[in-house]
This record gives sequence, C-alpha cells and structure tokens, in this order.
Amino acid sequence: QVQLVESGGGLVQAGGSLRLSCAASGSIFRINAMGWFRQAPGKQRDLVASFTSVGSTSYADSVKGRFTISRDNAKNTVYLQMNSLKPEDTAVYYCNAKIRLDDGLRYLKNYWGQGTQVTVSS
Repeated sequence: QVQLVESGGGLVQAGGSLRLSCAASGSIFRINAMGWFRQAPGKQRDLVASFTSVGSTSYADSVKGRFTISRDNAKNTVYLQMNSLKPEDTAVYYCNAKIRLDDGLRYLKNYWGQGTQVTVSS
C-alpha cells in the first residue's frame, strides 16, 4: 500500500526558513491531489497548501506570500518552502494525498503521513 514520508521539520528562529518534503511510495497509478496540513496543540488540523485535482494551488490565508508548494511528479514528491516563519506557524505538519492505486480500480483513497514537527522560536 501507499506510504507518505515527511522530512525537513525542525527548530528555527522567527524570520527563518524551512523546506518540507513528502514522498509517496507504493503501487501508485495517479496522485489526484497532494498537499500539507498542520495542527497545533489543542487546535484543529487545517489545510496549509495543496495542489488540487486540476493542478491549481491553494493556500491558507495565514501563509500566503510566505509559503510555496511545489511538486515533482516523477518522484511522487511534494514540497513546502516556508519563509518568514512566525511563532504562530509552530505545529505538526502533515502530508496528505488522494491516490488511485495501480490495481485496476478507480477508487481514490486518502493517505496521511506521520507528521513532522516545525517549531518557530520568537
């Protein structure tokens, strides 16, 4: 089955930058959509940035102008470049993908990574 593995989280000072990566592996026919969510303690898991099923990008208002999502389709990998980080960005960041498996079916299944911690100090 499909696995999503995130990397690139860590501790950074306010104003700094981090680059997150998420690689999908498995018998994948097509990735329909892929993106990043985040969840701070006691808060809801919210969409940060994503590629939609038609290839357009979407960003949360709180990160527009600071974060950039990109992808490498050949590697089934999505990236999140995070610049001008703020303490409010501190959260666990989760990769998410809607994937059709290479199994002859046309069922889109939602997959989640394990999450990577991003901590921004003031």
